[in-house]
Amino acid sequence: MRILLLVTAFNSLTQRVFCALEDEGHEVSVEYARGEALMEEAVAAWEPELILCPYLMQKIPETIWRRIPTLIVHPGPPGDRGPSSLDWAILDQRERWGVTLLQANDEMDAGEIWGSAEFAMRRDAKASLYRREVSDRAVALVRLALEDFSDPAFRPLPQSELEGVEWHIHRPMRQEDRRIDWQRDDTATILRKIRSADNHPGVLDEILGVACHLYGAHREGELRGEPGKILAKRDGAICIATVDGAVWISHLREPHRFKLPATYVLKERLKGVKERRIPLYVDPDLETFKEITFYRRDRVGYLGFDFYNGAMSSEQCIRLKYAVETLREEVDLLVLTGGRNFFSNGIHLTILEDSKKQGEDGWSNINAMNNLIRSILFSDDILTVAAFGANAGAGGVFLGLACDFVLARDGVVLNPHYRTLGLSGSEYHTYTLPLRVGEERARELTEACLPISARRARELGMVDEVLPAQGYDAALQAWCETLIDDEDRYYDLLDAKRDRLERDEALIERRKEEELERMYPEFWDPESDFHRLRRAFVYKVCPAQAPVRLARWRAAF
Repeated sequence: MRILLLVTAFNSLTQRVFCALEDEGHEVSVEYARGEALMEEAVAAWEPELILCPYLMQKIPETIWRRIPTLIVHPGPPGDRGPSSLDWAILDQRERWGVTLLQANDEMDAGEIWGSAEFAMRRDAKASLYRREVSDRAVALVRLALEDFSDPAFRPLPQSELEGVEWHIHRPMRQEDRRIDWQRDDTATILRKIRSADNHPGVLDEILGVACHLYGAHREGELRGEPGKILAKRDGAICIATVDGAVWISHLREPHRFKLPATYVLKERLKGVKERRIPLYVDPDLETFKEITFYRRDRVGYLGFDFYNGAMSSEQCIRLKYAVETLREEVDLLVLTGGRNFFSNGIHLTILEDSKKQGEDGWSNINAMNNLIRSILFSDDILTVAAFGANAGAGGVFLGLACDFVLARDGVVLNPHYRTLGLSGSEYHTYTLPLRVGEERARELTEACLPISARRARELGMVDEVLPAQGYDAALQAWCETLIDDEDRYYDLLDAKRDRLERDEALIERRKEEELERMYPEFWDPESDFHRLRRAFVYKVCPAQAPVRLARWRAAF
């Protein structure tokens, strides 16, 4: 089927839908909903049979939806209308929520219903719910709608015929709705307010005289103090006392700026605030702000690294490298699980944008990432597993490919490329990717600059196994136990790994040096595409139209 995606942005949900359609053999083009003329032009050129809008904040022109069936994903159950749907669901402490696939008409969210699905609300940030529960159900509804589309007997349900639903017609959530009163709000309320706005738009507040938006809230289990007072700092985050406990805030954003670790924004204002240290890695259940976690099941160790938005600074890379090297002596199988929302997205672009020495700090970051990956790649005394339980991009993909085995949760999207940010890429990718898919396919993947699904990655050989989304943690543990319990296979694999590393050591080093040689001017030349594209990325500059790699209608026009 010929399908057009009209979207506000090529975000995580749009990429999920794009990959699902590609996997099923549909002809797919994308265009940004930047104005009626552009949308009309895309429709006229592509001549789609169906239009899908996974993420849309604008109205579709009547001239389009009256001619071509146009389906919109709404992150709310039947009867729910208006913006900020998921925000309100979190703030109102809904136990269950849903996703509805609607046909576009002249009223926002009021069209006929093609399908809906419910989910239980986890106590987590809006972005996490959106990337998991909302995305999973949206893709399932799109697949069902494609079946219904080919059924002449199918008729969508008019909302006027809904029975037994609870109607919600939202207004846009304002900052006043989420405003924190540090002298009255308890910890649970503060967490809920921040999570309802994470990762956009954040909760506006004033910290030590600095007007800023708050992100990345974590409950603190031990520290206590005067409500509103900063009690401690750790790894870029700050801890603020509440009326009944304390919360950590990992990131702040000043107006007209971009998100940064809280200590980068407050700087010298934090003079006298003590660093509250914890071990290099801690138990995942420890109630505090922590980035690196570890637990073990007999001979298998699970190493988590939950860096905000998957970005890894030089310092974070160094800490994770030390954790990998330490744990190599404690377990026989080390599983890298990444974070809840992202496995990893590579180097830390916002810290580089904030730097006064962008070339030097960027070069330091890429070399710290390389050193981390080398410690994984050359861990010849154990076997390693990358478990992509969440999306990954750029260097974060190749961090995973440094492991001996790569597993992925069904529904995960990988972006194995760098060029959209003006980089040729490092992280040993010119060794690890061809090792799995061959030189020609590796070149295609890095040059196409398109997302691929976990299932497609499995077909290509990038991923060894796709695990079910439901029951993923149990499936991961079972897979690892099966590997470690087969002693003969385990040691045969370890011997083969040592032989390969000994054989390829010179090649690996040469590929790394070639990568760095290409990247050197990209970091050090102040006029390079990397600096320009990074700036546009961190400031969220919206392009006027979708690039040709997505807007295939433009290439065919």
